[in-house]
Amino acid sequence: MTQEKDMNGLSLLGNSTVDFKGLEAFPNQNPERDYIVTLTTHEFTCVCPKTAQPDFAKITISYVPDLKIVESKSLKLYFLSYRNKGVFHEHVTNMILDDLISAIRPRWCRVQADFGVRGGVAITVDAEYSQDE
Repeated sequence: MTQEKDMNGLSLLGNSTVDFKGLEAFPNQNPERDYIVTLTTHEFTCVCPKTAQPDFAKITISYVPDLKIVESKSLKLYFLSYRNKGVFHEHVTNMILDDLISAIRPRWCRVQADFGVRGGVAITVDAEYSQDE
């Protein structure tokens, strides 16, 4: 069994080494071309706002960049910022989409959140944005 004294001297475990400052982006060097960027994580977590039970999801983001591309390390830290937030699946999926739109102003973007089974029910939420709308 792990004992409290086993953790003496461990300063990083359980602590964030980088405070999340927001999604970062870099310039798209091919803005004249439509192409799709797809980012996926199987490690997204948040908690139920009512029960505080953990929820796990595979998040897939697909987008056609305009002038900016999201930087993946900032996206990872962004996902981690939800670790202990109480939020419904439908809300968090749309929050992720809104934050991406704000950060990179894509031509088109879709966020798919495929949450694991809880209470015998799996939930998948798709939220989509198009610059043409």
